[in-house]
Amino acid sequence: MNIYYNENKQLFHLQSKDMSYIIQLVNGYPSHAYWGKRLDQDGNLDDMVMLQERCSFSPNPVPDDRRISLDTLPQEYPQYGTSDFRHPAYQVQLQDGSRITELLYRTHRIVRGKPALDGLPAVYAESEQEAMTLELELTDAYSGLLVMISYTVFEAFSAITRSVRFVNKGQQALNLRSALSASVDFADAEYDSLVLTGAWVRERHVQRSPLTRGGTTKIESRRGSSSHQANPFIALLRPDAGEEQGDVFGFSLVYSGNFAAQAEVDQFATVRVSIGINPFDFAWLLGPGESFQTPEAVLVYSSEGLGGMSRTYHKLYRTRLCRGGHRDKERPILVNNWEATYFDFNADKIEAIAGEAAELGIELFVLDDGWFGKRDNDTTSLGDWTVDRNKLPNGLEDLAARVNKLGLQFGLWFEPEMISPESELYRLHPDWCLHVPERRRTEGRCQLILDYSRQDVREYIFDALSDIFRTVPVTYVKWDMNRNMTEIGSAALPAERQSEVAHRYMLGLYELLEKLGGSFPHILFESCSGGGGRFDPGMLYYMPQTWTSDDTDAVERLKIQYGTSIVYPVSAMGSHVSAVPNHQVGRVTPLTTRGDVAMSGNFGYELDLTKLSEEEKAVMKQQVSDYKELRGLIQSGDLYRLKSPFIGNETAWMFVSDDKKQAVVFYFRVMAEPNAPLRRLQLRGLNEGFDYRVSQLGTSYRGDRLMHLGLNLPQIDGDYASSWFKLDAE
Repeated sequence: MNIYYNENKQLFHLQSKDMSYIIQLVNGYPSHAYWGKRLDQDGNLDDMVMLQERCSFSPNPVPDDRRISLDTLPQEYPQYGTSDFRHPAYQVQLQDGSRITELLYRTHRIVRGKPALDGLPAVYAESEQEAMTLELELTDAYSGLLVMISYTVFEAFSAITRSVRFVNKGQQALNLRSALSASVDFADAEYDSLVLTGAWVRERHVQRSPLTRGGTTKIESRRGSSSHQANPFIALLRPDAGEEQGDVFGFSLVYSGNFAAQAEVDQFATVRVSIGINPFDFAWLLGPGESFQTPEAVLVYSSEGLGGMSRTYHKLYRTRLCRGGHRDKERPILVNNWEATYFDFNADKIEAIAGEAAELGIELFVLDDGWFGKRDNDTTSLGDWTVDRNKLPNGLEDLAARVNKLGLQFGLWFEPEMISPESELYRLHPDWCLHVPERRRTEGRCQLILDYSRQDVREYIFDALSDIFRTVPVTYVKWDMNRNMTEIGSAALPAERQSEVAHRYMLGLYELLEKLGGSFPHILFESCSGGGGRFDPGMLYYMPQTWTSDDTDAVERLKIQYGTSIVYPVSAMGSHVSAVPNHQVGRVTPLTTRGDVAMSGNFGYELDLTKLSEEEKAVMKQQVSDYKELRGLIQSGDLYRLKSPFIGNETAWMFVSDDKKQAVVFYFRVMAEPNAPLRRLQLRGLNEGFDYRVSQLGTSYRGDRLMHLGLNLPQIDGDYASSWFKLDAE
C-alpha cells in the first residue's frame, strides 16, 4: 500500500496489494488515467491519458492545446458548462443565477490512515498502517468555491474510498444543486452493468445487461431511503466476467437516503460511472465559510469476477464498516413473535413461546410490534413509547424478567422514526412530522414520518428509548421503518432550505443512532424497513445486521439472499424460519429446507413455537444445534456462490474459513425432476492439497478433486429440497 506523487509527470499512483488507481493532472484538470490490476511503480507510466483534437463540437478550453476538451478528457470530478456535455459530478448556482464553475488543481496532501467524515458513516482504518489518504484540493477562482476530493487506499483490500467536501471561501452564498461522491471515466464501453433491483418482499434481484452506446444505465431512489426498489450499488463487468473470473468494478454508496448511480456511454464509446446523493429534489445553501460533506463511495476492483468483488466488500464491510462490541461476536439465535401472534398477545402467551424456545436451545426472544400505547392494530400509537398495561399489566420489566428466567435474552421492536396521527404525541406536536403547511399529509400504513432534521424531535426519541433501555434488560433492538417520504418539508427550516430536508433527515438519523449506540453499547441493533427497504452500508455502520426481507418463503429467499450477497456480508443478513403456508406467498416448503436457507444468515424463527408437533420440535432442536456449530464459519467465512437461482432450478453456495480447513456447502433444488441426471457440484475456495472429510457422506476427498471434478450429490426427493455438507481438513 502506498501513494506516490511524481511531480514532473503530475501523476498520483494509489497502490494496494493487488490494485492500482492512477490520476494525472492535465493542465490543472485531475484526469483519470487507470484503475485495475496493480502496475509497477517503476514501469513506464507515460501517455496514460490520451489526448486528441476533435471537431468543433468538442470545444477547447485551453487555447494553447487544442487536444484538450473536457468533452473528451477522462476526469475525476467533472463539471457541466465549460465544454463537458456528459453527466456532471456536481453543479453550483451562484448569486447571479449562473451555474458555471471550473475546478482546477491547487494543492494536495498525502496522510497515513483515514480521516473520519463529519456526521456521516464511513469505512474506517483501525491504525495508520492500514491505509493512506490523498486529498486533492481544487478551486474555482471566480466564485471562491473550494473542493476537497479524498481518496483512501487500503493495504489489505483492492478498494478505494472516495468522498468530496465543498467549502465556500467566497463572499456570497452558493447553492449546491448536485454533489456526487465519485465519478470515474473508463476508456472503453465493452462492459455489462449489474444492479440490484426489486420491490417489497422481492428485494435485491440481480439484473445484468450490456451497456449501449448513447445510452445510460441508471438506478436511483427518490423515496427518502435507499429503498426496496433499488440498492445504492452499480458494477461494471467485462462481458466474459463471471462468478470467479474476469474484471469487475464495483461502486457502493455508504448512505441510506435518496441516491443515484449510473453508467453513461458517450459518443466516443467511453463510459462515465457516477454515484452519490440523488440530485433530484436536492439543493444545499452554502453561506460564506460553510461546508458540505458528501457521503462516501466505496470502489472495489476484482480480477476474480463477481465473487472476488463480493468477498472484498464482505470483509471490508464486516470488519471496517460495522463497529462496536457486536462486530466480531457470533450473533444469537432468536425467535420473534410477529408471525406467531401479530398484535394479539399477553405476557402469558409470550412466556409460553419463550419457554418452548428455551427447550429448543434458542438464545434470544424478541417482542415485536404491539407492546406500547394502545397498539391493537397498525392505526395508532407510534410515537407513544410507553408500555400497554392492558396487554402487559406488570410492564416490560416483568416480562423481560420472565424471559430471562428461562435462560433467554430479551429483545424489543421499535419504529422510532414514525408517528401515528392517532397518538398522544401527534396531538401534542402535529408539526413534528414531515409536512408542507396547508397541504395534505399523505399516510402510509396509517402513519407519518417524524422530522428527524429537528433536534427537539431527536431528543424526544432518545429520551423515550433511553428510559426503556435503562429499566428493561434489553440486549437486542429491531429498528423498523415502514414507509417512504412524501410532502418532504420541515416547519423548522426557512423556505430557502426546504430542499435540504431529506438529507438533513439522514444526518439527524445518523446522529441519533450514534448517540444511542454510544450510550447503550451492549445492545445489538438490527435495522429493518419493511424488511430490506434500507439494506445499505450507511445503516451497517450503526447496526451490524439488517432484516433482509419481510418475505420469509424459503424459495423466494434464495434469490433475495443471493442478490444481497453481491455486496453485503452474510453476517449482516437476518434470516428466519417461518410457518407454512408462508404468510407472504402461501407456499408450503419442508421445515428442513426452510432451516437450511435461514442458516445461511443470522439464524432465527418467526412462528408460534407452542403449536409445533414433537417431530417438528426435534427437527428444530437439531437445526439450532447445527447452527451453533456452524455459525462462526457462516458469519465470518468467505462466501462462494456456486449456482445462481436466477439462472436455473438449483442454488448452491458455500462458506470457507480463512485457513481453508473448514467449509460448509448448501445445495437447494426448487422443483423435483423425473428421472433426473446424476449431479456433481464443483466447490471453490478450498486448499487443493488438503484432504477434506465430508461428514454427511463419511468420505474424504482431496481439495483439487472437489473443486475440479466436484462433490457427488446424493439424490434428494420432492419439491423444495435441500442438503448441506460439512467439510473438515484432516
